[in-house]
Amino acid sequence: MSDMDIDRQAERMLEAALGGMTPHEALLEASRNDSADVDARAAAIAKNRERALKLLAALEKSLG
Repeated sequence: MSDMDIDRQAERMLEAALGGMTPHEALLEASRNDSADVDARAAAIAKNRERALKLLAALEKSLG
């Protein structure tokens, strides 16, 4: 297999992996997905904190 054939095959594999997006579009999509993950984690942390505070209040009430 010549270098030219290997380059063509690599290019086709890259295009397939990107799902028709340009490399720039793929980077933007990945960045948006990371931002969504950060927001979801922050929401989960806030919800868990709220639950913990309610549990602590219930425990304090039952003990005293």
